[in-house]
Order: sequence, then C-alpha cells, then structure tokens
Amino acid sequence: MSEEKQLTLNQLLNLDNQQLSVAKVKFNQNNGEVEPINDFLNDPEMVNNQWLFWRNKNRYFNVGDLAICLIKLRNDQWLLTTIKKVTKELDVTKGVNYEGQELAEYKALYGRVVLQYHKGHQVQVRKFQGIEDQLIVSQILPTVYDGTVFPGYDNICLSYDQLADIIKKEPMDWINALKAQKAVYLITDKATGKLYVGSATGKEMLLERWQNYVDNGHGGNKDLVRLVEEEGFDYIKKNFQYSLLENFNSVVGDNIMLEREKWWKKVLRSREYGYNKN
Repeated sequence: MSEEKQLTLNQLLNLDNQQLSVAKVKFNQNNGEVEPINDFLNDPEMVNNQWLFWRNKNRYFNVGDLAICLIKLRNDQWLLTTIKKVTKELDVTKGVNYEGQELAEYKALYGRVVLQYHKGHQVQVRKFQGIEDQLIVSQILPTVYDGTVFPGYDNICLSYDQLADIIKKEPMDWINALKAQKAVYLITDKATGKLYVGSATGKEMLLERWQNYVDNGHGGNKDLVRLVEEEGFDYIKKNFQYSLLENFNSVVGDNIMLEREKWWKKVLRSREYGYNKN
C-alpha cells in the first residue's frame, strides 16, 4: 500500500486541534498473566475501564484528556475499543484511578477498527500528536471483533488461551483454515525459550493436532507429557505459544511433511535444546 493511500486513525476520527492537544493513546497488552483481548471478548467494559484507567505508579491522564484505548491483537495489530474524556481523578494507585465519559460519536467504530502500529517503546501511554501518522487503519471490521477473524497462515501466533478459545467457539474462518492445511508448526515455551517442532497431517490436519494440545497440553509428545506431569497443566496454559513455520496444501504427501519437520528440527536445534527427542 503506498503511503498516500494509507488511512490514519485521525483521518477517520477527525479530531480538531483542541482535542488533539489533549488526546493520549493507551496501549494495552499481555500483563504477564492475562491477554486484554480475552477480557474484551468476555466483557468489553473490563478493558474500557479497568485496563484503560488502571494506575500502578505512573499518572497517565489528567481531567479533560481524551483517552484512546487500544488492545493488542497480534504482532503490530491493535484494536480500538473506546475513546473516553477523563472526567475525574480518584487518587488511587494500584487500582482504577479515573472516571470518564465515552465519546458517543465514535461508537460505531469501537471494537471494529484494527490499526497497524509498531510499538517500539516501553511506556504504555503516548501523546496522540506524537504518533498520529504512525497509527494506520489496516481494517474496519463489519461487526465488533469477536475473535473470529483469521489473520492468514503467516500471521498465526496464539497463546494457549487464544487457541483454546478458537477450539471452543469454533469460528468458521479459523476452523476451515486449520482443517484445510497440512503444516509444520512451532510450540514455544516463553518461560524457558525451549521449542517443539511438529507436523500436522491426518484427516483434519492442524485442527485435529492442535485440538489435542488444548485438551491435555502435551498432545502425546514424551517431553511435553513429562513437563505437564512435573509442572502441571497450568504451566502450559500460562507459557505456551503456537505458530506456524510452513503450511502446505492438503494434497502434499505426508513424507514431504516429515522431511520438512526434520529440517526445522535441525535448523532450530529443537532436539538438542528443546522438547523434541526424535
């Protein structure tokens, strides 16, 4: 997409100069325990109040500010969930420190606008004016985000909770995609950096294979069985991430899949330093 054709968030919102001067963006992402997108799917107000207005030490907003709430979907993709004018500060630390009034004129956009933004900074809140040209609208969903938007095989990167939610809710685009492709997949233990490389063939391919991991955490793999026995299933739920290395049409022979699996085990050295034993 050429630069002149890119639509920025403010071109969509059309905030005036006064609004721009007080607008701030809150970037919400995994806090070590919870993915904000999971809270959004269960209760949007949990994100639009607690995640947006929670204060630990830093004081992010002032009365009169416009608080723009974004939550991370994947990689550099963010979902706009609300914009609120801060109406009151509560002098609370380690809790919800502000009250705000949602801007009703943008209600049709909440939960539907997906933005592209590379967050190369540690701080959670940035002034909108400093980054407004970097917040690019990549998609406007037809309805409020419900976890069913398949991002393409090259962009699959799921926590255990996200994968389990897909298996449980069975969104059509995800289910059709997972059972339509053979693949070499990667499981990453985010706590240790250890990797497991596997391949998915069978009748329902990726869907069937990943269903096994959701059910028991190990899928029958020896080292993962041992890990579950020693650390518990909750360890898997907290630390495991699922992604693809390669995907193939369903007519590709299983022998080719096994060769590609062996190749990736060699490249990533997952036998020596990971959870693969063969």
